[in-house]
Amino acid sequence: MDNDRETLIEIEGLYQIFGPSAKDVLPKVKAGASKEDILAETGHTIGLQDINLNVKRGEIFVIMGLSGSGKSTLIRHFNRLIDPTAGKIKVDGENIMELSAKELITFRRHKMAMVFQHFGLMPHRCVLDNVGYGLLIKGEKRAEWAPKAVSWLDTVGLAGYEDQYPSQLSGGQQQRVGLARALCTDAEILLMDEAFSALDPLIRSEMQEQLMELQENLHKTIIFITHDLDEALRLGDRIAVLKDGKLVQVGTPVDIVLNPADDYVRAFAKDVNRSRALSVHTILTPNTDKVEGDTAGEVRNDFPQGEDYTFVFNKEGYQGVLTKQQLDQLEDEAPLKDVLHHVESISQTSLLQAVIPVCCLNTHFDLPVINKKGELKGRLEPQKLASVLTP
Repeated sequence: MDNDRETLIEIEGLYQIFGPSAKDVLPKVKAGASKEDILAETGHTIGLQDINLNVKRGEIFVIMGLSGSGKSTLIRHFNRLIDPTAGKIKVDGENIMELSAKELITFRRHKMAMVFQHFGLMPHRCVLDNVGYGLLIKGEKRAEWAPKAVSWLDTVGLAGYEDQYPSQLSGGQQQRVGLARALCTDAEILLMDEAFSALDPLIRSEMQEQLMELQENLHKTIIFITHDLDEALRLGDRIAVLKDGKLVQVGTPVDIVLNPADDYVRAFAKDVNRSRALSVHTILTPNTDKVEGDTAGEVRNDFPQGEDYTFVFNKEGYQGVLTKQQLDQLEDEAPLKDVLHHVESISQTSLLQAVIPVCCLNTHFDLPVINKKGELKGRLEPQKLASVLTP
């Protein structure tokens, strides 16, 4: 993830205490009283305790923890389905705690969309009407929203299902409808609460893959809730780990696996099969130096200074690796195709286990990471892959 991305969401000093006198109990919680003591003395339950975090624009930010950790409670604060006992929630610099009821409705309709674990589809509406519902309640006419809904159904692989009803679809198809509905609103922020947890493992993996592929083009800000560390590691640009309503650690997937903050996180991470949980995007180096052309003369002046080799592209896309030594031996009119090293490219959404064989065959060069559009997104360094996979 690009660390220079601007902050979109800020949460400061967030507390959630459940009970009739939460404000009165708050000072005791801030003074350090335990969850058990608060419950025994006051009958109140601590849901969240002093949460401070930020979410960058365009990242997938995963919040994970076991049942009772507070993760689902936390996500409901982002759009004020639950109001905190104390704290600030800022979106684009605006404290949404200060929004009026009317302003809050507008905020929810235009800024955020939710995808639920159990799909949340309306059984009496066909698929098309479910997908377009968010635009309908915004006031758009059917002639305006229907083409958008059709387009999003096509995007999630459900072209032709417009007239079906939720009961006629499989669980995976229903979840795709829910995702299409959220995307159709064109909200900048997606809130996904255990969105794939009810799916069979194979369908779940397919949905994870599809979400990452969509994100390559959409660059939405996604808050994703899960109890599954493998899912968190695969999807997240960054991960927040909660325990008993407290924030234990925030970091990249590699941070969580290699540098756990405490024994709780360490216990989560110790049995993880890193090659099956981490994706290429979590460890790629976002260096996109390349040259474009078919002859030595076309690329000579663009060869990156100080580098021993670079990736070569032409109008047809990625072609291979060119070393500086080889380039220096060529006349300007000499074609490059005969001297290129044919190093296989990889996808940023691939799991690390899928690229291990490619790395083993190309020990002298980094692997180019290329998206479905044929664009260079970065490079995977074999030594970095080895260090991440070594316990």
